[in-house]
Amino acid sequence: MVENIIAFLTLVLLEVVLGFDNIVMVAINVSRLPAALQKRARTIGMAGALLMRVGLLCTISWVMGLVQPVFTLSDHAFSWRDLILIMGGLFLVYKASTEVFREVEGMHEHHVHGEGAPAVSFNRVLVEIMLLDAIFSLDSVITAVGMAKEISIMIAAVVVSMIVMIIFAKVIGDFIQKHTSVKVLALSFLVLIGAMLIAEGCGKHVEKGYIYGPMAFASFVIGLELRRRSKAAKRGVVTRNERTQLA
Repeated sequence: MVENIIAFLTLVLLEVVLGFDNIVMVAINVSRLPAALQKRARTIGMAGALLMRVGLLCTISWVMGLVQPVFTLSDHAFSWRDLILIMGGLFLVYKASTEVFREVEGMHEHHVHGEGAPAVSFNRVLVEIMLLDAIFSLDSVITAVGMAKEISIMIAAVVVSMIVMIIFAKVIGDFIQKHTSVKVLALSFLVLIGAMLIAEGCGKHVEKGYIYGPMAFASFVIGLELRRRSKAAKRGVVTRNERTQLA
């Protein structure tokens, strides 16, 4: 009983941490939609991620079959999981890099003011969210299988972690959209995570601590800078650019 409780709590925490990149990508995708559609897209996207994870857990035998070798190349036996991770990593790198370009070139400003913004359909955003959900869900489920032995514990932990993510998705999304520096940093993390998925798919295991450690440190530094700007604004000592970002 105690072992199951520990496994449940540990898995919930791990799923929430690993699901942060999923929240960031959903937030960035829905931000390109009109404000009236953002909540709907975010809810459908996160609900889809939850259903996908539970569905994969209910087909454990099929999921674990994905790790069986399909072909060998350069002494590495590639499985369907490897191929999915590689394709998902490439897609994530492409999407995140494209969004960084949009931010750096100021294309988001045209979108906000409706000037020459590229048309983005609701269905397209949902398809992109679901594709990324599929990649993150597969990694999440395989992690759950390795952490717990009973399917009921896995499903309960995934459901609880997804509920936590859904509750905080809007808060995190709004914060990212408000601060350009945070958004670019989050997108840079997603590029890094995409590269990690590609490496994992090619048989090069990367300890997640080496990824999430620097991410946490960089976030801490950005947090200090935002706090400095906030204090400067209260004292009336702030540049025009800083005032715009704090608005």
